[in-house]
Amino acid sequence: MRNRLATLATATAVTAALLGLAAPGATAAARPAWGDCPGQGLDPRQRCTTVEVPLDHAVPDGPTITLAVSRIPAERPELRRGVLLMVPGGPGGGAVDWPGKAAKQLPREVRERYDLIGFDPRGVGRSTPVSCGLAHEDLSMTKLRPWPAADGSTTANTETARRVAETCLRNGGPVLRSLSTANEARDIDRIRQALGERKLSLWGISYGTYAGAVYSTMYPQRTDRVLLDSNDDPDPAKVGRGWLAAFGPGAEDRFPDFARWAAAPDSPLRLAERPEQVRPLFLELAARLDREPLPWPGANPAVLDGNALREALLNALYDDERFPGLARLIADGLARRTPAAPQLPPDAALQNTVAVSVGVLCNDVAWPRDPAGYTRAVADSRAKHPLTAGMPVNVMPCAFWPAPAEPPVRITPAGPPNVLLVQNLRDPATPYAGALKLRQAFGQRARMVAVDSGGHDVYAANGNACGDRLATDFLTTGRRPARDAFCPAEELSTHG
Repeated sequence: MRNRLATLATATAVTAALLGLAAPGATAAARPAWGDCPGQGLDPRQRCTTVEVPLDHAVPDGPTITLAVSRIPAERPELRRGVLLMVPGGPGGGAVDWPGKAAKQLPREVRERYDLIGFDPRGVGRSTPVSCGLAHEDLSMTKLRPWPAADGSTTANTETARRVAETCLRNGGPVLRSLSTANEARDIDRIRQALGERKLSLWGISYGTYAGAVYSTMYPQRTDRVLLDSNDDPDPAKVGRGWLAAFGPGAEDRFPDFARWAAAPDSPLRLAERPEQVRPLFLELAARLDREPLPWPGANPAVLDGNALREALLNALYDDERFPGLARLIADGLARRTPAAPQLPPDAALQNTVAVSVGVLCNDVAWPRDPAGYTRAVADSRAKHPLTAGMPVNVMPCAFWPAPAEPPVRITPAGPPNVLLVQNLRDPATPYAGALKLRQAFGQRARMVAVDSGGHDVYAANGNACGDRLATDFLTTGRRPARDAFCPAEELSTHG
C-alpha cells in the first residue's frame, strides 16, 4: 500500500477532486474553527469542526482526507486538566456524536475537568466516508458474520468472502486501502496537534481499546491518562482474526447469565424452570430452524433460520437489556409464530460500517488463505463452542485481500505508567482472557480492574460502583490501584 499510495502524491488536482480528497499540498489550520454540529437532538454545548490529515502519513504533502471532530468544553474551566478523546469501537464505529451522550453518562468530576472530544475515524460517518457498494443481500449479518451452513459446510461462506473482497477492492478506493489501526493512531495525533494539546487523555471502548493501545505505544509521551474499557487481545499475529475467534469462548462465558434470567421465576418471559434447561432448549430450536425456517418479514434475508437465531443470541449477550427481545424471538420460534420485524439500520449506514470494518481488519494483518484450513477450524469450533456453530473461526474477505502495507503494532511496556484497563469477567465480544493478554503486553504501564459482571462495556455503563469509582478516580487524580483490582457484582452505581 505504501508504494501505491505514494503515487497519489503526484496526482493532479483534478484526480484528487474526483477521489473526494483535498489537493496535494493542502494543510490543516493551526487551530480548528468550531461551528454548529449537523443533526438533531444534540447537546447545545457540542460544537464541531474538521481536521485535515494526510491520506498517507508517509507522504505528508500529498492528498488529504477530512476528519469530523466534536467537543463539549469542561464544565469548570478553573479545574480543566485537558481533553478526553473518546475512541470508538468497531472497527467501523464513530464517536463524533459521543460528547453529548458522555455528558449525560459520565460523573460530574470528569465533566468538570475535561473537554469531551469525539471524532469519526477515517472512512467513518462524516470523515471522508467509504463504501463497498455491496448488494443488499450481502449486507445480511448472517453473511457478514460467516455463519456456516447447517451441516457445517463453508463453501457458501468462501464464495461470499471472495465476492465481498473483490467488490470492496473495486469500489472502496484509496481511502479504504488506507484504513488501519496504525493510521487511526496517526490521525489521533493530528487531532491532538489541531487541538493545541501537548498530551491527550483517551477513553477507548471495545476496538477502541486496541486503537488506544496502539496510540499509546506509538506516541507514549503524548498520553496523559489512558482508560481502556472492554479490551481486545492485541496478539500481533492475529489482531482482528483473534477478535472474531473470541466470540466462541465469549458467548460460552456469557450464556449462563441469560439462562439464569430466562429461568428466573419473576422473568417476564420465562423459557424454562431451571437455568440448565435453557441451553439445550436454544440449541434444539436452532437446529430445528436450520431444517424448518420461519418467515421473518423485514429481516435480511426474510427468514428466521438457525443462523439468524444464533446471530440474535450473539447480539443479545452484549447487554442484559436485550435479553427480553431474544426471549421473545425464542418463544416465537418454539411456537412457530412469525416474529415481529427487526429494526435494521439503513443500507447506506451498513455499507459504510462494513467497508470500514473490512478495510481495517484486512489491512491490519494477513489472514490465512487456505479454504481447507478454515473448514477444519470450523469443524473443531462447532464441537467446542456449539452456541456459535463455528462462525468465529470461519473464512472472511481478508482471506482474499492484498498483503498489509505494514505489520501490526506490537504493544509493549515502554512508556509512562498511565494506563487503566476496566473489564467485565463475562464479556461475549472481548472476553476476559483476551483482556489479560493486553494487560500482560502493557506490563507495568497498566493496571486492570476486573468487574464480576456480564456484557460489553464497563465504565459508567454497567452499574458497578466499585469499577466506576476506580475509573473516575484515575481520570480525575491519576491514581491507579497499587495492583490489579477486583470488583464484586453486588455494588450498584448511580451518577450525578
